[in-house]
Order: sequence, then structure tokens, then C-alpha cells
Amino acid sequence: MHKRSWMKTNKAHITKLIEKYQTSFYPLIPGLQKKDLMSLDFSEGSPYLREIDLKDTLAFNHLVFDEVLKDKIGIGGFFEDRIIYRRSAHYDGKEARSIHLGLDIWAKAGTKLYSPLSGKIHSLQDNQGFGNYGPTLILEHQMEDATFYILYGHLHREILESWKVGDQVDQAQYLGDIGDFPENGDWPPHLHWQVMTDMLGNTGDFPGVAAPSDRNYYLQFCINPHYILRLSD
Repeated sequence: MHKRSWMKTNKAHITKLIEKYQTSFYPLIPGLQKKDLMSLDFSEGSPYLREIDLKDTLAFNHLVFDEVLKDKIGIGGFFEDRIIYRRSAHYDGKEARSIHLGLDIWAKAGTKLYSPLSGKIHSLQDNQGFGNYGPTLILEHQMEDATFYILYGHLHREILESWKVGDQVDQAQYLGDIGDFPENGDWPPHLHWQVMTDMLGNTGDFPGVAAPSDRNYYLQFCINPHYILRLSD
């Protein structure tokens, strides 16, 4: 089978398995309810971004948490074409990267995260640099005959000392906390949460933002994390 056809078939198979078992998953953030959430739009023309210097992390943080979210938790961004990556040269290239491949959960630094299902530590890495992931954890999960991976980006640095590659992770086990800037890649605190059916040979890192021309390529093996996210209501 052609690799591209295999990727699409594999994604469809894993998605069906996740849907089959999703009622048994443990909440990523226990107690989180839909009423606590607010969708954030960071695409071109976003009503939030107005005249703000996105390179100023303190100002960006104030906008997200004090002006927009207030007492809510922000969520969204799966395959959203965003302008916020213009803040960092990390996303520059022949074609600038702007398509977000995961789901972001914008919550206060120190928010505790738990594993929705059992697995093992695939890799860990501190992806340093302005606009990067910062401390990153990737879990490998086995479900029936299928393997998939979940990347947790922008974490507290303690995650790098708490786990090592190959460690077994139980369902509902505490993983670590959402990190603060500047250690989290110098972003307002949030979790980048990305589900992949193939690591493409990567360890400790995986593209979280793609160039628009690569959108369809990454759609072949990036699964919508909403299938795994458990909300109490």
C-alpha cells in the first residue's frame, strides 16, 4: 500500500478505536467543564489581537488572561491558520508556518495535567528558544492493534526530572504542570496537546505548526484531540 494511503487508513482506524473507548478516558484536567471554557481565535482578523506587539510576552499574557479569558480557560486552534506565529523567527522559512496542528488549552501556570489513558514515555526534551515548545513530553499509547502518540508542550521544567524514556504511565496518573514564561518557550501559559499516528522518526519534538502548503499532508496523521478530551459534563 502506498504510504500516503496507509497513513489515511491508519488514522481512520485509530480514530475509530479512540471513539470506541473515549467514555473510559480519564480527564486531562479533572473537574474541567464546558462552562469553564472559552474558544480563542488567533486567525487573521481575530477580535482579540487588535494593536498588540505579540513579541511582548507580558503584554500577550495580559491580553489572554486579563482582558479576554478573565475567569475562563481558553481552548481551540486545531488546524487553525494563525497569525500569532509571526512573533517568532522559529516559524520563518521559505514559506512561513501558520497552521496549528494541535489543540491549545490556555490555563494558568501550575495547572495539573493527568494522563487520559495508560502508556509509556516515548521521549522528553527541552525545546528551548523563543516561540518553541520549551519542556516537552511525548507519550506512546497502545490501543488494541494500534499505536499513537500524544505530545504535551509548554510544560513546567520539572517534567524533565520527573520522568525518563520508557517509564510506564498509568491512566489517571499525574504527569506534570503547565509551565510559565519564559521557560515554556516564552508563551502565555498554555498546553499544546497534539495527537499523532506516526512520529515520522522524531523524538522529543514534532512539528506543532505547519506551512499552509503542508496542511493536507499533516491532516493524514494528526487526530483531533477533542476525541480524547474528557469534560465532566
